[in-house]
Amino acid sequence: MQQKHNADLETRIRFERKCGFYELYVKRMMDIICSLAAIIVFSWLYIIIAVLVRVKLGSPVLFKQPRPGKIDPQTGREKIFYMYKFRSMSDERDENGNLLPDDVRLGEFGKALRATSMDELPEAFNILKGDMSILGPRPQLVRDMVFMTPKQRMRHTAKPGLSGLAQTRGRNALSWDAKLATDIEYIENITFLGDAKIIINTVKQVFLKEKGIKNGTVDEVDITDDLGDYLLKAGRVSKEEYDKKQKEAKKLLESIRE
Repeated sequence: MQQKHNADLETRIRFERKCGFYELYVKRMMDIICSLAAIIVFSWLYIIIAVLVRVKLGSPVLFKQPRPGKIDPQTGREKIFYMYKFRSMSDERDENGNLLPDDVRLGEFGKALRATSMDELPEAFNILKGDMSILGPRPQLVRDMVFMTPKQRMRHTAKPGLSGLAQTRGRNALSWDAKLATDIEYIENITFLGDAKIIINTVKQVFLKEKGIKNGTVDEVDITDDLGDYLLKAGRVSKEEYDKKQKEAKKLLESIRE
């Protein structure tokens, strides 16, 4: 019992990060005001998209998925929350009842939702609730989290964001290493001016279609892979380690459904 207590204490100390006044107080106030304003002002858009999704893709209209959030300083572990998006894929299946490939189920409507980022509008409710922030490291999958190093998991000492520094530097064109390193760069210097710059660059990418790739390179390993698959293909984890981490992720997901 004492050993477990010491291990938990070491974890809490390892993930401690000093936060400034802006991050502790101003940023949350801005999150509440902006997310609430977006929900009210764009309520008509939420309704239109919800109806279109229901007609074109069926129900449920919303897609929810467990994601790792901010680390709880009391436990030293990430809070797992459900992130909401508008559904962008159908449930089309083959003659054996198996789901068709993602690119087939996505369709033109789903592609349009993702291309305009309108599928992410429901995340405003995650921000209002406090699980997310307007800006921060994008929430990855639980099965990605378990493969992160302690240094990389420092990204979880800040709330995950609707957009972030990595998204303005290339989004999926960044390798996993570059993406996670950029997230660490962000959390080490969270300021109002820095956040304002990220918002401007995000708007440029969404509306002006600017790519914004900076200081990022595409790895030889498929960047669409989950982090675990990426590391396995690169020979940076063994098959034994890979299987162990996948079981850990599965156990975490099962625990939040109980």
